[in-house]
Amino acid sequence: MSKKCELTGKIPMKGHNVSHANNKTKRRFLPNLKKVKFTSELAGRSLKLTVSNSGVRSVDKKGSFDEFLKTVKNKNISPRLKKLKKVILLKSPYKKKPENCSWIWNCFPYSPIARYSNI
Repeated sequence: MSKKCELTGKIPMKGHNVSHANNKTKRRFLPNLKKVKFTSELAGRSLKLTVSNSGVRSVDKKGSFDEFLKTVKNKNISPRLKKLKKVILLKSPYKKKPENCSWIWNCFPYSPIARYSNI
């Protein structure tokens, strides 16, 4: 079993144990991995993944497993999650661009100009 998070790509780090006499011996800092079952509503299936604690917190912050997969970079996730991400992106509804984008700042909802355009 590899010690790698399937969502965030975290792997073990190398370092030293340092004694009081400043003797250094090699050690490994392992990620906090757990087996967690995630369900995808858009794909209609569930997966059991080896995930770090920070990966679970990232999914919770996004709101759902599908929303997390839409925004995560492909280089961080495992190959089977890359396949699932393609399925989710095909099944998810696309957000339409506003029609009245005469100027570029009007297209972004949190721009300084769009904030005051409804007054």
